[in-house]
Amino acid sequence: MPATTSIHGQWTTRLAFILAATGSAVGLGNIWRFPYIAGENGGGAFVLVYLGCILLIGLPVMMAEILLGRRGRQSPINTMSALAREEGLTRAWGMIGWIGVLAGFLILSFYSVVAGWSLSYVFKSGTGGFLGLDADGSESMFGNMLADPEALLAWHTIFMVMTAMVVARGVQSGLEKAVTILMPLLFVMLVVMVGYAMVEGQFLAGLEFLLYPDFSALSANAVLLAMGQAFFTLSLGMGAIMIYGSYLQSDASIARTSAAVVGADTLVAIMAGLAIFPIVLGAGLSAEQGPGLIFVTLPLAFADMPGGLYFGTMFFVLLVFAAWTSAISIIEPAVAFLVENMGLTRVMATAMIAIGAWFLGIGALLSLNVWSDYTLFDMGILDLLDYVTANILLPLGGFLIAIFVGWRMTERSVQSELRLKHPVLYQVWYFLVRFVAPVAILFVFLRAVELI
Repeated sequence: MPATTSIHGQWTTRLAFILAATGSAVGLGNIWRFPYIAGENGGGAFVLVYLGCILLIGLPVMMAEILLGRRGRQSPINTMSALAREEGLTRAWGMIGWIGVLAGFLILSFYSVVAGWSLSYVFKSGTGGFLGLDADGSESMFGNMLADPEALLAWHTIFMVMTAMVVARGVQSGLEKAVTILMPLLFVMLVVMVGYAMVEGQFLAGLEFLLYPDFSALSANAVLLAMGQAFFTLSLGMGAIMIYGSYLQSDASIARTSAAVVGADTLVAIMAGLAIFPIVLGAGLSAEQGPGLIFVTLPLAFADMPGGLYFGTMFFVLLVFAAWTSAISIIEPAVAFLVENMGLTRVMATAMIAIGAWFLGIGALLSLNVWSDYTLFDMGILDLLDYVTANILLPLGGFLIAIFVGWRMTERSVQSELRLKHPVLYQVWYFLVRFVAPVAILFVFLRAVELI
């Protein structure tokens, strides 16, 4: 019989889990990646396809991953090994947990470096660094930051310490307390930023850029982008949602909880676009800047706007909060595994994982400057880590989760944990997990590694 609670503790309320899982899902990609790829690929038409992919792929796989976590009540590695034994399957299915833990560790190493950029820009904006900035100055500011390994190391270290301090305190005192403070603040700051965009920016132009449906711009590649974004934005396949699911109360509805997380994550992505694009367009700048939109274009916009000093600082604090809540979720699976298998205290396990990821992150940040001439497969360390995790490990983990729940677990086990009372909704979800999600994830994976 599966354990009813995890040895690490559990969330005190369903809301705490929703905030934690939303915090895991809401990261730097929501704030900058979703808005600009939506704007570049048909606006509202892309958003419609994205929402369809969320419902057909993201939500079903999230429910499956939470189901596994709550049934196993352990770290992803031990959960998958235990559930494989329960179903009379080979222990090789434990590889799903290993893939997730490895992906989370690798992501944390370079994610901390990129989050450090946001920390740096909080202080640049707060000390008036954007005032009087022109296009050349903004590009130089960003370029000079990337070229300074000592500064990057300092910010990377500060962010990693911030992350470790939360995780070391445990589920309720650390993770839950952090997300119940940070997530409401993040939503409040987003609302304030959207309000600022409505007053000072070209809100209608930004709304049209993000949400006007231009189906002529909706190519096959745009549909694949929407499918990939729908999967990756929810932190699926890296063990974070599985370990958070292991802390969920037994009587909480997995379906309703997952729907709340998916809804909140999508709302944040759209609100971020409504906060960013009116400001950028109001300053007469191009909204189609891709990744440079946040660190090169937006500082220019804040430089010329009333209150730009304060709202620019608030925006980058928002980015830090989004990165922070994601980082604490992706380190948790590895920490839980060490506590369970090595007999380590939570503080020691957190320190070991954080220091290991910190060392790997040094290689990632040096690849932006002093090691920029050294490449593997024509990529620097940071780009290689990003490619391997986003294009190989995460889709592989998500694909195997869907296969395990849809094809290897008995339906009796699935039904007893999911407890979806409406039979039609259950059959729809089961069909999506068995057929639609694996095929879609496999297609995105093959496309990402350029095999199709």
